[in-house]
Amino acid sequence: MRATFTLAVEARLQQDIKKSRFLANAAPIESIDAALAFIARIGVRDATHNCWAYRLGSSYRFNDDGEPAGTAGKPILQAIDGQSFDRVVVVVTRWFGGIKLGAGGLVRAYGGCAAECLRAAPRTALVARVGIRVRCDFPSAAALHAQLGHYEAVKRDERFDENGAEIDLDLPEARLAALSDYVRDLTRGRGKIVVRDA
Repeated sequence: MRATFTLAVEARLQQDIKKSRFLANAAPIESIDAALAFIARIGVRDATHNCWAYRLGSSYRFNDDGEPAGTAGKPILQAIDGQSFDRVVVVVTRWFGGIKLGAGGLVRAYGGCAAECLRAAPRTALVARVGIRVRCDFPSAAALHAQLGHYEAVKRDERFDENGAEIDLDLPEARLAALSDYVRDLTRGRGKIVVRDA
């Protein structure tokens, strides 16, 4: 499986192409709301166009903001995907300089500016994570809590009933087998682990 990256910090790059000024701003995101908030904050009102795209797992959107369809937002998204980025938003702002670039020129300008911005930015590898639900008795739940850090697991929710605890965790996918073995041994095979839907 190919490694996936996000940005370590926000990034910015400016290019002048045939008298038009293009300014790319990129940022890491954790939610669609964060992507839309960044787009709203970064967009320049007096610019000719503020075109954008984001990728957040299987969710993505792009917008040409008045440029001919398919010439701005989609090439920005292709720049994100082409460099194996995820959880990233990119806004490319254009100030028209008087020379028309044509459809091909716009695709190259928007996509190229976004790609160069991402290429130059510090990146960090994303670790594939998985959500699980652990069902176990009370003593096992207490012991499991004490070991969460060892498995890089984060507790998301917990519920109790007369039979024990149900704990929702997320953890690196690579640690799932080890945690499953631990729960099996801890509960003498009575504990249950179910992988949650995203």
